[in-house]
Amino acid sequence: MMKLFWAGLSVFGALFIHGCSSKEVYKPENLKGEWHSNGHLSAPLHQVSELGAVLENGTLLTKQGENKIKIPLNFRLLNLCDGWIVTQNSTNDLELIPQDGVSAHIILELKRTVVAATVQGDVIALLFGNNEMALYSLETKKMTFKESSSAPIAVDARIANPKFLKDLVLFLTLDGKVNIVNITEKKLLRSIIVGSEEYFNNVTYLNMIENNMVASTGGSVLALSQKEVREKYEVRDIAYTEDGIWLTTKQGEVIALTPTLQLKSKKKFPFAHFVGISVQKDRVYVLEYGGYMIALSKDLLTSDVYDIDMKHDTVFIGEDKIYFNDHYIQFK
Repeated sequence: MMKLFWAGLSVFGALFIHGCSSKEVYKPENLKGEWHSNGHLSAPLHQVSELGAVLENGTLLTKQGENKIKIPLNFRLLNLCDGWIVTQNSTNDLELIPQDGVSAHIILELKRTVVAATVQGDVIALLFGNNEMALYSLETKKMTFKESSSAPIAVDARIANPKFLKDLVLFLTLDGKVNIVNITEKKLLRSIIVGSEEYFNNVTYLNMIENNMVASTGGSVLALSQKEVREKYEVRDIAYTEDGIWLTTKQGEVIALTPTLQLKSKKKFPFAHFVGISVQKDRVYVLEYGGYMIALSKDLLTSDVYDIDMKHDTVFIGEDKIYFNDHYIQFK
């Protein structure tokens, strides 16, 4: 099953690249000029996860920038949380590397593929490649909870990590659900459907601000506060802040929504293939694969397009930078 799982990713990537090569490309009507606020990394990006990345020289890259800690290139980076760098090592065990660079490593001998993991205190929440959820104690290294779900055939490579919320953990599954588990009672309390597509339906994003939760798959967005609201969008990337929700779509659109998914505005950039989004102060920045940075006002009424030296679809979004290959773009 795991061979099918990873093959699904590979086939999807090959089909995606081949499909894009025969299509028209985005050409801006008006180019503001070159984006000059940029710099270089010590090496190109090697792998990217939700909160961190590893460079080809093993250097850890966090939201704040390059870190002194080195990660073996045959380790797979899963998460940065609670003082740990969560990885899966070359023997398919889970290896927790301390972010302080001093404390001892913790190894869970799983011999299984883990696709998402988050630590809080003594508890680590894991999502396996067959969509099974589990909780482990780091002290005893014993499983304390597990729950199976439908195994996927193919998934989006962007797999969101579990989220802790006081005594609850939210598992973001590969079949489009948010499963809420009580840590103390070791009990599944509720399952919330985000998307229902047959393929590539895993939850790729979740954020909570106050009492409102926003989650998305590649084909659907959910907002949950006093009630559940869902809207169908073919989502490339999504950002949720206190000011609202912004997303880019496979149709080359940038869309602004309220926290309850009411449409505020949208702007289309014909044939654009977006690979990143970041909301900074009064601007929304989207990165286009052909080598353009588009800076929009939050209401999407005005936009400026800048030329950048880039043709990559693997990016990492930092606090005030977007990283790609061995470069970064500093937001103005």
